[in-house]
Amino acid sequence: MKTIFLFLFMLSGIFTPAFAGTPGEVEVGGYLPEATLHGLTGHSRKFSEFHGKPLIINVWASWCGPCREEMGSLDRLARKYGRKKFNIVGISTDDDGNAAMAYIRRSRVSFENFLDSKVFLENMLGANTIPLTLLVDDHGRVLRKVRGSHEWDSPELLAMIGETFGIGM
Repeated sequence: MKTIFLFLFMLSGIFTPAFAGTPGEVEVGGYLPEATLHGLTGHSRKFSEFHGKPLIINVWASWCGPCREEMGSLDRLARKYGRKKFNIVGISTDDDGNAAMAYIRRSRVSFENFLDSKVFLENMLGANTIPLTLLVDDHGRVLRKVRGSHEWDSPELLAMIGETFGIGM
């Protein structure tokens, strides 16, 4: 009986799972502050260098199974649309940059990846769970945060990306 009550309570909308914020987190609707992204597969860059085109940011770790599950679909998305319609970057939260780099090499990910071993970006982006993917407009405003592993090149997610960014996919 308790299970049925809890299920109905959750369906009613009264109870919605919430994620506690992280220190300095940029909420949906807020703008990413300037920050240095420490290059894992290339040079270090700043968020402002990505202005002018929408940006997909994926926060991941090499030890995270769900992160590894979705990496292939993110790579396919990057190969098909990346740099044309939007940019895609990955931010590894690994403490060990060598582990993150080994995973990138093994999986042959084509998009740029950065390392956040000091949890600064992790906190700023709100990555208290990973994987976390943020959709950011061409001016640096966070439009959407998507938690969990997804097939980013599926028709449903392509439609969501197109709708969020206001672009045809």
